Amino acid sequence: MSETSSGRSPGPTVQEVLAADAVPAPVVLQAEYPPENALRSGDTDLSAERYFSQEWHDLEVEHVWRKVWQMACRAEAIPNVGDHVVYDVADESVIVVRTAPDQIRAYINSCLHRGTQLRHEGGSVQQFRCPFHGFTWDLDGTLVHIPNQWDFPHVVPDQFCLPEAKVGEWGGFVFINLDPDCEPLEGYLEVLPDEFTAFPLEDRWTAVHVAKVMPCNWKLALEAFIESFHIGTTHPQTAAYVADANTQYDVFPESRHVNRMITLEGVPSPNLRNVPAEETIRKMQRDVPFHGGETIVPSDEHRTRDLLAARAREKLSASANADLSGLSTSECLDAIEYFLFPNLVPWGGQGVPICYRFRPNGNNPAESIMEIMLLFAKPDEGEAPPPADVTWLSIDQKWTDTPLLGGAGMVVDQDTDNLIRIQKGLKASRKGAVTLGRYQESRIRHFHETLEHYISTGASQ
Repeated sequence: MSETSSGRSPGPTVQEVLAADAVPAPVVLQAEYPPENALRSGDTDLSAERYFSQEWHDLEVEHVWRKVWQMACRAEAIPNVGDHVVYDVADESVIVVRTAPDQIRAYINSCLHRGTQLRHEGGSVQQFRCPFHGFTWDLDGTLVHIPNQWDFPHVVPDQFCLPEAKVGEWGGFVFINLDPDCEPLEGYLEVLPDEFTAFPLEDRWTAVHVAKVMPCNWKLALEAFIESFHIGTTHPQTAAYVADANTQYDVFPESRHVNRMITLEGVPSPNLRNVPAEETIRKMQRDVPFHGGETIVPSDEHRTRDLLAARAREKLSASANADLSGLSTSECLDAIEYFLFPNLVPWGGQGVPICYRFRPNGNNPAESIMEIMLLFAKPDEGEAPPPADVTWLSIDQKWTDTPLLGGAGMVVDQDTDNLIRIQKGLKASRKGAVTLGRYQESRIRHFHETLEHYISTGASQ
């Protein structure tokens, strides 16, 4: 058992619960990487201005968004030659296009004539034609048409190709990097590929994709979703079935870009006492439609997780048209959440198949874009369904305004209400700083260590 004197919540640890599961967790989940072995910043407070200062935003654009690898889209979103998406962050805009069956390239979304955006949204084309005067480039970035060419004898077509960003792929995601001298994506990902050998995201398809303009800085939005400390207060309805306070937080040694947390489900919060197994099951079925249906009555309270997992395996296999009978109890139930700096939050397992992405909304430090994707398992036979289109919500809409997210919409709306208060409260703060817990908010501290490293050095090494 963990003790409060060791800086951990009393009660069973994640590893103790996983060890008791009937179907063992993957090996990668049976390891623990205590944050205190990797963090360098100690108990230092964070300045509040980084969440609303235009100067901080400008530094992030220059030293982070123009320097790091960032997920631009899922590869399945551009399956055919000519299919493309437009990825925007701050002032940057990139066209990510499939130029051959096995090749994806990324072009700066700006006409070389007078700077007009070539594309304002995704689609499928065989050439990129400027809507202003008609300068046209082929899919390989080669200039193929100059209108009234007689007036441009000084333009050499071979020297007028579209500038490119670097492109890489992992886990079914397409990444771009605006820095021509960046390190390879393989090195940037650090431990992530090895961790996800148990949860191959390339074998998923995008069943739901919802994006919303959030009334807060992108870092505030991100931080609300990489710790479970807030669950007991913000989401009290989950206390009977989410073990919030004994979440395991991992900061991998020598890893600048990746961290992790594992939050158990089907287990009550350690802040509660004597929660009957029937209550855990009943409330989980009430709030998570996926676990609904005929009420499960355990004969042994210690088997609650395995009973819930058995039901989940059946439902997951049926809905995916795939054999998922070998899934571990943890993969069926738990929030297995990884983070890749600066803004991608992919989850392992199948029971909670979420992926988040966060970024600034243009150049407004007080607004951001948050996206939620649900990545479902592909069927064993036949093609996966086409990926879902993005459903956009305005800053005034609620996540529950779309039924696509099910019960998760209400949870994220509860978080959004807090984020509005945080954004306003930080500006009013006389303290001018944020104080983080040593353990439960260690992932946030790790994130800011990396952020400050980029801003101070402009390098990834």
